[in-house]
Amino acid sequence: MTQRVALATVMDQLAIDAVITDYAVAVDDGAWSDYGSLFTPDGRADYRGAGGVEGPAAEVTQWLAETMRLFSVRQHLIVNRRIGLQDLGGYPGDRAEVQADYLNPMRLAAPATAGVPAEGGDTAPDFVSGGRYAFELSRTEPGWRIRSVVVHEKWRRTPTRPNSA
Repeated sequence: MTQRVALATVMDQLAIDAVITDYAVAVDDGAWSDYGSLFTPDGRADYRGAGGVEGPAAEVTQWLAETMRLFSVRQHLIVNRRIGLQDLGGYPGDRAEVQADYLNPMRLAAPATAGVPAEGGDTAPDFVSGGRYAFELSRTEPGWRIRSVVVHEKWRRTPTRPNSA
């Protein structure tokens, strides 16, 4: 591998890593147009492994926007990213696969009482899950984009709350 090819490979890996980070930030911030722009035109998302839906990214974006309203705080931590670039005889290709573990604590939106929104208070997460993402990406004219993402939830925890009597 020449120095030029090695540099191109590192730059691709950094660009792919940025897409994965942008994915987490878009979901956590509810930036749904940003989320949608991370996918190729034929991109798909599959959240069935975590109790969700599967389909074209545009449709799944709408589902996420509705579902994530339930959570006032979301924080995806995507770690242990393993990036596999397509190898064209020692040169990087235009496809990549990423396996990445996630930890996802979320806080349920507090219900309003008598028309008055609930204030701060307890900030412990109501829901925490962990698992692995499988991303497939393609190099496009504007840069690397997600062709597909599949969520494989490995565990989930929903703390019980004491009964109020």
